Amino acid sequence: MGEDTWLAERFEQHRPQLRAVAYRMLGAHAEADDAVQEAWLRLARTDADEVDNLAAWLTTVVARVCLNTLRARNTRREEPLEVRMPDPVVRADEAEDPAHAAVLADSVGLALLVVLDTLTPTERLAFVLHDMFAVPFEEIGEMIDRSPAAARQLASRARRRVQGRAPAPDPDLTRQRAVVSAFLGAAHHGDFDALVAVLHPDVVLRADGGATRARHTTVLTGARTVAAQAATFGRFSPFARPVLVNGTAGVLVSAGGRPLSVMAFTVTDGKIAAIDVIADPERLRGLDLAGLGH
Repeated sequence: MGEDTWLAERFEQHRPQLRAVAYRMLGAHAEADDAVQEAWLRLARTDADEVDNLAAWLTTVVARVCLNTLRARNTRREEPLEVRMPDPVVRADEAEDPAHAAVLADSVGLALLVVLDTLTPTERLAFVLHDMFAVPFEEIGEMIDRSPAAARQLASRARRRVQGRAPAPDPDLTRQRAVVSAFLGAAHHGDFDALVAVLHPDVVLRADGGATRARHTTVLTGARTVAAQAATFGRFSPFARPVLVNGTAGVLVSAGGRPLSVMAFTVTDGKIAAIDVIADPERLRGLDLAGLGH
């Protein structure tokens, strides 16, 4: 086996972990893939024999690339409080491997990714690497030229913001599906009271309809406000098929084989606490939805 082949095989062993880190850092499939590819290019230019811990080395490279991407992204934003919808991971509901679904559901729900996007780049890096991948604060500090204590403080500050704004989904997927089904049924029948009953009082609806519909993501809050908007969704409910979105219950709305929207639901304590919708045709075309539509 040649040295190049040996190195490529070692890298491929780490690719899933690196992709997971990059996705949680960036919430964008293409950018995550670019970060992982950059790690490979840098490894190919490095003497691998001088790397003591390849997994840690690669994680550091990917984390730093993601950090630079986040910083560049922030400078491009026209509005500092702009809500950015992350890219979803959509899978067929009935065909999903339960073990894979459990991995996806572990801290990568769309509602959580939206909140992560409100953190500073260094806060996000510290939180993602430590809380999701158990990277020691000593290593995180070296990545951002901070002390371990400063890295710990960044993660702690991020954790408080996440816990206050990103509700954890119910672990029972069957219960999630039942709540989403009740929501769809109420929307189909235009039952406003039933919609309100299944929504958390402080529910948040975020919808990315694309540049032709709105300049930025639409955000609605409150059960009655969201129920009023959901009632207009009723005519599309016959075209909704259950899917898993980032490992939790969701729906794909499609007609004539053309996807119209992806809806992710965060169900907490039997109520819908968040609904995240992507209806931007351009973004839908970029998702892996083959074979999921009607």
